[in-house]
Amino acid sequence: MSVPNSMRVGPFCASVLVKRKYLILYILLIWISILPGLLELWAYWQALWNDIRPLHFYVYLPLLLIAIYITTVLAAVIFTKIVLIFVNILHKPKEGVFLRDRSDRDYRYWSLRNTIKKWPTWLAHKFPFPFLDNLCFKMFGVKTTFSNSLFEGWVDTEFITFGKNVVCGQGAIIQSSVIMGNFLIIRKTVIEDNVRIGAHVIIMPGTHIGKNSILNTWSSTMVGQELEEGWIYNGGPAKKFKKNRFFEDIPIEKLTHVVGDYEGLLKKYDEQYVKLVVKKRRSLKPSLHLKDKSSIGKDKGKDKDEN
Repeated sequence: MSVPNSMRVGPFCASVLVKRKYLILYILLIWISILPGLLELWAYWQALWNDIRPLHFYVYLPLLLIAIYITTVLAAVIFTKIVLIFVNILHKPKEGVFLRDRSDRDYRYWSLRNTIKKWPTWLAHKFPFPFLDNLCFKMFGVKTTFSNSLFEGWVDTEFITFGKNVVCGQGAIIQSSVIMGNFLIIRKTVIEDNVRIGAHVIIMPGTHIGKNSILNTWSSTMVGQELEEGWIYNGGPAKKFKKNRFFEDIPIEKLTHVVGDYEGLLKKYDEQYVKLVVKKRRSLKPSLHLKDKSSIGKDKGKDKDEN
């Protein structure tokens, strides 16, 4: 069954002609990235193989295979980064709306960049630990941190900025480029701190999601849509559902004993929220009194001068 380009997993190329044209890059990158792992295997064989007592060779072999996989991913990312530097010197990536045709230079180089990045991105995503994914994104120009959980979804590999503590749900797609008809749209996507992206969410290029926001499961955004800070959004296109109440600085130990009771949890949360607000107001009162006293003193001084 054929799958639309917009629904394929991983950095995709919009034309099979481009895939055929740059097929040699796949072969070259795969070959170069596998070489360090083969050298590791050869060194391991020379150091530990013993015809009489081969047991220790097999005992440590699983650790070697993990090391070979990580080495292969790192080699693929490094060599891909080197190739991308030369490609970007020839034609610098930029935002805009471009014609989906080989005669359009921006479209052609966008296809080339995605073709080059497909192998290391796929390889890193198959590893069960998420740090290789984040490392891959950072190397290719995505601004992110290792505190972000992007492993369960698919993330484009350029023109995307993440804040801290971002969680991406399973099957979510975060894009900075999309094909609509005969046009390629490339726009920077920004996701700020403490954002939660639900499962199977589609974030279109140019989307800006404010801090402490939640995008519910199966929701989607429009190209260039702005999502305000501190709100929960639903639907496609995403619309405001209600205020996000769950990012206040309330100690979790005060809530855990009622987690099984949803209504009780909300009631307890509201109580702690009110206490937190009252505490903040009380802490502000002394400074306000000082300001009032100083202003009163100034007023008295002015009155004396006038008299």
